[in-house]
Amino acid sequence: PSEVEACKAHKIEFIEIPVAFDGLTIVVNKQNTWAKQLTVDQVKKIFSAAGTAKTWKDVDPSWPDAAMKVYSPGTDSGTFDYFKEVTVGKDGKIRPDMSVSEDDNVLVRGVEGDKNSIGFFGYAYYMENKAKLTAVAVVNPATSSALLPTHETIEGGTYAPFSRPLFIYVNKESMAKPAVAAYVKFAIENGAKLAEEVGYVKLPAAIYDRAKANVASSRTGTQMCDENGKERSGALADLYK
Repeated sequence: PSEVEACKAHKIEFIEIPVAFDGLTIVVNKQNTWAKQLTVDQVKKIFSAAGTAKTWKDVDPSWPDAAMKVYSPGTDSGTFDYFKEVTVGKDGKIRPDMSVSEDDNVLVRGVEGDKNSIGFFGYAYYMENKAKLTAVAVVNPATSSALLPTHETIEGGTYAPFSRPLFIYVNKESMAKPAVAAYVKFAIENGAKLAEEVGYVKLPAAIYDRAKANVASSRTGTQMCDENGKERSGALADLYK
């Protein structure tokens, strides 16, 4: 919503184009046999600055009394921003003693090399390294079901609150430039194929069709917020019409 307002203030009309799904994946070491699932509250306890979890036992009394090593993507990344917003809110703070890296391969090696470690990154990197790491199921607050990130749970929105759609935003005026128009056309027509190639999750065909129609009609603004600027919740197929 704040970015929508910033565009309005600068008289920028934008076209919103969904291109793929991602699911932020919480991972642990292969030797971790206890943390098979986490509630959102437990995730907050581990990752927030206000959390009290220093050992696994602090998260669940039945888990080992062993100090956790926490890994995170860089604080300038969109992955970090989304994780922070979901866990502690935009104004909250993430614990300062994490091992942080802009290189997801560093995070993979860190979690792989420490039995008591935990970290998170995008679904694509988990799929590339699933032989080395274990994904942790997250309890959906709305359904109380513990679900792992998969193509089906990410696309259907049931892997909540850590699944998210990914977008391209284009200045309406820039669509008059042939190179920009060609790029947008390419992104929509090849989005499903390219998303799967790089480890993201493709959108339903109907969403790409709607994106194409929105570009053709120069429909501006976001469909992820209501008319009052409040962020809407729900499956993308229900929001993006």
